[in-house]
Amino acid sequence: MADREVRTRVAPSPTGDPHVGTAYQALFNYAFARRHGGKFILRIEDTDRARSTPESERAILAALRWLGLPWDEGPDVGGPHGPYRQSERLPIYHEQVERLLSAGHAYRCFCTKVRLDAMRASQGASTAYDRHCRDLPASESEARVRAGEPFVVRMKVPRDGVSVMRDLLRGEIRRMNFPPCRRAKA
Repeated sequence: MADREVRTRVAPSPTGDPHVGTAYQALFNYAFARRHGGKFILRIEDTDRARSTPESERAILAALRWLGLPWDEGPDVGGPHGPYRQSERLPIYHEQVERLLSAGHAYRCFCTKVRLDAMRASQGASTAYDRHCRDLPASESEARVRAGEPFVVRMKVPRDGVSVMRDLLRGEIRRMNFPPCRRAKA
């Protein structure tokens, strides 16, 4: 790891009181960063607009300070890779989403909650998105966007083969790419 700086982060959601899971993850990431001469980052995951509150954010910062886990970059101290609140990073994410869509690495999914719930119910215990919108023609996708139809963006995972990721802690992680589940209703 000497060839690049180690950067770890904790990204709590300010939707209530701080909890032990945030403390555990922060401690682990803080210790790993310090062990390798890296930086520990605090990024506030405030994308749940209905439940996120400034009071919860202040409580999280106070709890991490009380635990003795100072961050090198964060919403209150700044840093070179800000902003450090997810809601303030939306322009960055929109740019990257457009890049992924343009390169064919992602697609728009227009499936409704009703359709997704029905799909999951028909699959039983082992569920996976059926890629219903994966191969929509670009012209149809653009027309639906222009019409104001809500959508999410999904990664275009290969239909078969193996996806390989490199994790600093666990090494190489290999994941089989399976076709979508198509179970009949019981």
